[in-house]
Amino acid sequence: MKIEIGDIVEYAVSVSADTANSEIDQLFKNNIHTHGIVITEEETPTGIITRTDFYQKLGSLYGFNLYINRPVSLLIKEDILCFDYHTSIIDVSEKAMDRSSNELYDDIIVTRENQFYGVVSIRSLLMTFASIQSQVASSLNPLTKLPGNRIIDEHIQALPAKEKYTVLYIDLDHFKVYNDMYGFAKGDRIIQETASILQAHAHPYQAFVGHIGGDDFIVILYSWECETLCEEIINTFDQSIASFYTTDHQEQGYVLAENRNGIIENIPLVSISIAAVSNQFNFFKNGDEIVYSATKIKKECKAIKCSCFITNETVNYS
Repeated sequence: MKIEIGDIVEYAVSVSADTANSEIDQLFKNNIHTHGIVITEEETPTGIITRTDFYQKLGSLYGFNLYINRPVSLLIKEDILCFDYHTSIIDVSEKAMDRSSNELYDDIIVTRENQFYGVVSIRSLLMTFASIQSQVASSLNPLTKLPGNRIIDEHIQALPAKEKYTVLYIDLDHFKVYNDMYGFAKGDRIIQETASILQAHAHPYQAFVGHIGGDDFIVILYSWECETLCEEIINTFDQSIASFYTTDHQEQGYVLAENRNGIIENIPLVSISIAAVSNQFNFFKNGDEIVYSATKIKKECKAIKCSCFITNETVNYS
């Protein structure tokens, strides 16, 4: 979910730097809800004067007589926080909260095509940010705290507009057998471990990681280079999974259990399969076509009896 700072921008008074402070005084009196006035030069923001700072300086000893008929440029703050209309509210919030205490509540200035467009108050920013956090939290998978299906779908549907992307559809093989034998609590630990592995390895790639549900996950890369990431995920998973079994099962490398047809046989330890779909050699009109392609490749993964990843071009085993 991306909400831009321009989505909550508000109208604001702007003046030139040579505007007399007597006029600034009148503007504040005529606009009682105005927290600050933006200073512009040829439509470009260069500073801000807040109501509090303005009247503190005019209210100081000799301040009124000293400043009232002189230009506002003598009183403005030039160290302003300014963002383009399309900047994410999340990014703005991080930088706004990192300001010094005496600037923390100054309005945030918004530009569009490098020209002054309006302002966003800290109150409006925090209320919107809190709303976003609440909506995101309600969409997280309760077990892994990863984004769930609604957020995943938003990301997938936006992919056809991207220049480069690769979708990794990830699931676990023989996981149902493990759950039946060891119980759901221990099965949940494997799901959480898988989520941690995916997050740790996807982070350097600035990739999106989501939890579809059960033992199904998705990773979205905004590039075509996925082989190294897939190999890292598989290697880490294969090294980790043995610790979730008894010593006997670790040494055997399998468990004796019923297969899907009710026949007792040797079932391999849980492995991980990754189906990779990119637009490097394919054109997808919409997100549904991407999902369909990934689902087809995932079925090919299921035919392989160990951890693997399959791209549009290759099959790779652990």
